[in-house]
Amino acid sequence: MSSLLQTRDLSCVKDDRVLFEDLNIDLKAGQILLVEGKNGSGKTSLLRILTGLSLPETGEVLWQGDPISEVGPDYYEQVNYVGHHDGIKRDLTCLENLRLVQAMGKPLPIDLDEALEKVNLYRFGENFVATLSAGQKRRLAMARLVVTEALLWIMDEPFTSLDKASMAMFQRMFEQHLDNGGVIVMTSHHDIEMPDSDVVRLNLSE
Repeated sequence: MSSLLQTRDLSCVKDDRVLFEDLNIDLKAGQILLVEGKNGSGKTSLLRILTGLSLPETGEVLWQGDPISEVGPDYYEQVNYVGHHDGIKRDLTCLENLRLVQAMGKPLPIDLDEALEKVNLYRFGENFVATLSAGQKRRLAMARLVVTEALLWIMDEPFTSLDKASMAMFQRMFEQHLDNGGVIVMTSHHDIEMPDSDVVRLNLSE
């Protein structure tokens, strides 16, 4: 099986400190990479490099064998990124936020009320984000995974502010994405319970 996401000799320097170096990743369809490590070890920096939001000190990121610097928009169209912050607009409603997400990505043919139902926000479509709880905001941020089409999901602490039921719901969503040939890179301080999935672990503190 050919690789989807790779890195070659990747290194990252922040404030004159080397966070990681000579990092080589090779992920195939159906695999999830769990990035672990102490605070300050470079987990978020690695995710930002993989999304193309930041540049590495040395090395390169490849998508299906080609550097993402050359693939350009074709790569970004395949990336769904959920950062440590929710990345949603407080002055818009839930439905307006999802419409904005679809306008910026590759929209899936799904009714947006149905998408909200998938993340247990069905009756909150017309509610402004500013009125939502922290957990509801996080579920709305994660709803971008079901309204846009992307093979690569990159998530920084996706379970922040979520209760156990919501965590289990999204883990099932992750498993389905992997079963469909997708790939996931994520950080998490929570235990990941996906025994039937191909979980690859990377500890940046080692």
